[in-house]
Amino acid sequence: MDDLVKDALESKATRAAIVDAAEIRFHEEFRKACERNACGQYNTNWMGPPAIGPIGQLAGMVRKYKQGLLFQTVHPVSGSFDLKGMLEGKKIHEQVFRDLLKKIKNKYDFEDLLPLNAGCCQICPKCAYLDDEPCRHPDEAVSSLEAYGIDVVALEKSVGMPYHNGKNTVSYVGLILFKEKEAANKRPTGARDQPLRSDKGKQPTEKRT
Repeated sequence: MDDLVKDALESKATRAAIVDAAEIRFHEEFRKACERNACGQYNTNWMGPPAIGPIGQLAGMVRKYKQGLLFQTVHPVSGSFDLKGMLEGKKIHEQVFRDLLKKIKNKYDFEDLLPLNAGCCQICPKCAYLDDEPCRHPDEAVSSLEAYGIDVVALEKSVGMPYHNGKNTVSYVGLILFKEKEAANKRPTGARDQPLRSDKGKQPTEKRT
């Protein structure tokens, strides 16, 4: 597993570590922040709530994995109100995440992967969810640690990774859970249990807020 950490660092992650999935904690409070539309994207994306499903269901999916690669990118900003710097850091983090995920899919023969990024999926300028259509890129779409209700601070702490990285910095985190193949149960590399549904499971008359 040391190779995975090395791959993350070579992909420009600032820090990386292998985590035990059993150490992942889930809290409804993080989902409630989504429901309060703290990020401004609630009910707009297949990879975010409510479309992604309840935390209990998502936690069950995570428990299917034994380990994951946790990595962090740290970026300089001019201050706590430097929105431009934060967005630029997020853009860089997104590229690191995509490059690393591609490398893992190509290099390793894992049975299954569950990648979770920082923030809502941004593959499409406008998610098909808003048009009542199925996800256009189910093999590329990813959900977030926040949407899954994962306690990121506790997870970082479990491997000695700092949550705060000093004054005038912004940090983003990604997690790629993986399941190694068993001899009697082989599947194509990159297969996922991500809940990509074409039916939102709600009445057509329900209004979005």
